[in-house]
Amino acid sequence: MNSGKIGLSRRWKQFPANIKRANELLYGGEIRYLHWVIVFFPAARGCSLNNLTHFNEKGHVHMVDVSDKQVTRRSATASCEVEMLESTLLRIKENGFEKGNVVEVARLAGIMATKRTSDIIPLCHPLKIDSAEVEIDFLDDTTIKINSTVTATDRTGVEMEALTAVSAAGLVVYDMCKSVDRSMKISNIQLEKKSGGKSGDFSRG
Repeated sequence: MNSGKIGLSRRWKQFPANIKRANELLYGGEIRYLHWVIVFFPAARGCSLNNLTHFNEKGHVHMVDVSDKQVTRRSATASCEVEMLESTLLRIKENGFEKGNVVEVARLAGIMATKRTSDIIPLCHPLKIDSAEVEIDFLDDTTIKINSTVTATDRTGVEMEALTAVSAAGLVVYDMCKSVDRSMKISNIQLEKKSGGKSGDFSRG
């Protein structure tokens, strides 16, 4: 065993038992150390398995039961940026792509993705969406900013729906423009704000 694997094994011994159990169930004998560091470990030191809501008391993945939650109005706004060559953005502005109007096709893709979020994100609840808006702006000569605001009256929030919307819209921009610019970069996918629900409001500020 090389020194890297030895170091990984030593660090792995420090992880809580619930994380090790979840890793065993999901990945068998393979240690997905980096996955757990990024996703769970900062919030999981010393916590019980119940604090990781997508795992039950046996360490099995499950969909969270929201039946006891109140039905309230939920709202979330997410954003992302697509960086590209100046010539690519200019061509988008001039509607110069044979595939069609990049901005409007990306907007439609974002709205459609909002409604299919539970089909894409494995443990996400299907929600009755009240509204979905996708705004696409030109930040500068090389960057497009995509914002999505989603609302619903339901038992769980719409953060994932808003994040899925901007992700899909960004991917469509790439798909429609990749013939002239494969260096495009989709970045800064993030939640900007949310309201409603037991956890209260959030704003990136």
